[in-house]
Amino acid sequence: MGRRREEQEPDRFLRLRGSHFHYYRRVPKELRDVDARGEHVRRSLDTTDRLKARTARDLHEAADNALWSSLMLGENPEAARIRYQRAIKRAEALGFVYRPLADILVAEPLDTILQRAEATIGEPASSPVVDAVTGTVSRPDDKISEALKLYFDEIVRDELRTKSADQKKRWKAKRQMSVDVFITLVGDKPMGEITRDDARAVHKYWLDRIAPEKGRPDRSASTGNRNMGNLRTLYGDYYRHLGSPEQKNPFADLSFSDKSKRRRPPFPTDWIRDRIFAPGALAALNDDARGIVLAFAETGARPSELANLHDGVIHLDHEVPHISVQPREDPEDPREIKTASSVRKIPLVGVALEVFKRHPNGFPRYKDREASLSALLNKHFENHKLFPTDKHTVYSLRHSFEDRMKNGRLDEELRRMLMGHTIDRPKYGEGGDMKMWQEELMKIVLPFDPSIV
Repeated sequence: MGRRREEQEPDRFLRLRGSHFHYYRRVPKELRDVDARGEHVRRSLDTTDRLKARTARDLHEAADNALWSSLMLGENPEAARIRYQRAIKRAEALGFVYRPLADILVAEPLDTILQRAEATIGEPASSPVVDAVTGTVSRPDDKISEALKLYFDEIVRDELRTKSADQKKRWKAKRQMSVDVFITLVGDKPMGEITRDDARAVHKYWLDRIAPEKGRPDRSASTGNRNMGNLRTLYGDYYRHLGSPEQKNPFADLSFSDKSKRRRPPFPTDWIRDRIFAPGALAALNDDARGIVLAFAETGARPSELANLHDGVIHLDHEVPHISVQPREDPEDPREIKTASSVRKIPLVGVALEVFKRHPNGFPRYKDREASLSALLNKHFENHKLFPTDKHTVYSLRHSFEDRMKNGRLDEELRRMLMGHTIDRPKYGEGGDMKMWQEELMKIVLPFDPSIV
């Protein structure tokens, strides 16, 4: 009875200190271990006016009632997120910006606070309207590991929809690694407790690998930037998903100078002709892997693009035989293409045409297995001394194709189209006739011994 009577008192939980009112309230015994504020809640109301103090007190009281109720119920993170998002929408419908109670009391003028209080007149103390208007629904406090799971399961679900199983796996693994580094350095902290110092600790971890005080770097600036960017994006998207896009991002503006971006050196044309196209040089490879290497050299298409071609995009019966690099739109078996400009058609000439005559259905052995393909090819090239220097990789064949087109004086726009690079102007039509593309590529076609196919 004593507590109920206390809660009916007009000046309940109010104390005067000098001429100013304070909110003062005892935390329930059973919650003192989980409420970080200890035995009592104390807060200045910054007013000498009793009526205004009562209004501010009501907001604090409602906030504590909601907090203690959720603590007693052991509300799970998913339920907390749903409740928080509903409160944001309900506040907006009533003409208010949703803010946590502490922000309302600090940031808003007293007239606006009184308008919020007036909007709750006639509502039960625990109603959704009171929660929304008075900011008494606590933000969910997911740990960063939980936030990453939410990110994968909900926030970017539409983005993942068009990726193949392998693309999803590799995309998720990169972001998981960024979060794993954070957890190793700082701990699996709730998102709301991540500080700028935490972000700087992760930044220093990558800095020490990119630019160590002694010794050689073991990571590139682009690796550090990618990992910091993953954390920055996760944090920003998480709070946008909750309805708080204004949340200050502790990972903002933490990056690394990357003035030494390396371009893989191209293979010299005579090296491709005399060493890679030499009979027997690729004989130890399986048929699909060998076909991909040869088609790569004469089309410039990325190995991942070639590995995922199928009979529906290999056009040998057209006037100009060609391949179409495009997304796989089968909802049961989707696959993204790297960029919009990567969607293109490439005429087949020279050894590439002979390869696809032997592989009219593509290279199913490496469908969605480009990581395995890359490892195999680079190992073969290294073991058989097919690299001119230790700076070359199999991917250098793509740069060789581009250089051969430049040296053959092919039109720049055609070169960009065939490579899948962005063209800096509005795109009109196909950019030329396929027959003309074929004729241009014949200017740079490499001779080959049919036995290598």
